[in-house]
Amino acid sequence: MNAAAATLQAPSARLLTAQTLEQVFSDCFCESSNAILQGGYSEPLYQPAASTGQFNVLRYREDFFASALHEVAHWCIAGSARRKQEDFGYWYAPDGRNTSQQRAFENVEYKPQALEWFFAKACAHRFRISIDNLNAQDSQSDSEGAFKQRVITQAKYWAGHGLPQDGSIFFKALCRKFDTSDELSTLCFPLSELQ
Repeated sequence: MNAAAATLQAPSARLLTAQTLEQVFSDCFCESSNAILQGGYSEPLYQPAASTGQFNVLRYREDFFASALHEVAHWCIAGSARRKQEDFGYWYAPDGRNTSQQRAFENVEYKPQALEWFFAKACAHRFRISIDNLNAQDSQSDSEGAFKQRVITQAKYWAGHGLPQDGSIFFKALCRKFDTSDELSTLCFPLSELQ
C-alpha cells in the first residue's frame, strides 16, 4: 500500500479527539434523549438530569478517547429505565476485587466492551479490552481469557444480528464521521486484536 492510500484510510489526528466523540454523541442523542457526553473528570459517571431543563450527563475520564467510547457503549446498552439511575444503577467495586466481585464485574462489562470494539472500529482506533482489576490478589489470567472469549462471542453475534438500537445509531454516525464502512457483516473480531 502506498503512503497516499494509507493516508486515505486512517482518520486524521484532528478527528481522533474525545471532543469529536462529544459532538457525534450530541448530534445523535442530545435532542432525542436530552443527553450529552462530557470529559474532564477523574472518574466516569452517568448523572441523570436532576430537574427539567437540565441535561443527562455522561462523564468520561480526562480527555481519553477510549474512555469516551466505553462510556457511550454503557449508555447505549443501559436503556431508558437504567438511564434514570445514577451510573445506570450499577455497583462498582474498585481495583483489587475478589474472584466473585470480578465475575460480577465481567457479567456487566462484556457487552459494553463488545460494543466499544465496534465503535473503535468505526473510528479506525485500536480497541483495548480491560478487566479493570490490576491489583487483584488472585491470578486473573484464566478470568481474562474467558472474558475475552465472551467479548468476542458477543461482538460476532452483533455482527451477524445487528447492534442494539442506540448502539447502531452511534456506530453509523461514527462511520460517517470517520469515513469507515458501516457494514457489520464485513467486520472481524479476532482474538489477536485483543493481545
